[in-house]
Amino acid sequence: MTLTLLIAATISTGLVAGLFYGFACAVMPGLGQVDDASFVTVFRAINRRILNGWFMIAFVGSPLLIVATGVAQFVVGGPQPWEPLATAAALTVISSAITGRVNVPLNNALDAAGSGDPARQRSAFETRWRRANIARSVASSAAFGALVWAIAIS
Repeated sequence: MTLTLLIAATISTGLVAGLFYGFACAVMPGLGQVDDASFVTVFRAINRRILNGWFMIAFVGSPLLIVATGVAQFVVGGPQPWEPLATAAALTVISSAITGRVNVPLNNALDAAGSGDPARQRSAFETRWRRANIARSVASSAAFGALVWAIAIS
């Protein structure tokens, strides 16, 4: 059961890391090529669609499964990959904190801005959102790597 939890945590974390990486490598550079009104319209549509059950299962599941794996490892005993689990947990908390403190408030502000000046809306959003996304991409990708390490030593 512990290995099953660890694999589930790794998959969930990998999905989140991949999503953030995809935004960093393709979505944001692609949106960087469109006019301000299109950027705002498309990003608002993305914000509305990303909050769905499939995304939330991975996003919320990742930290919960990492913690559940640690608890199961403690209860069951056996190989104790504490260092990679602790590393993955810390990096996932960092990634989630960046999302909650930077990306989500920026998404909400963009959605609440209404039909005002799209150039102003974009300039208040794009650079900060990109930087935060890159930071959370790095953190979640490193968490994924730590979980792969945990599997390797289990």
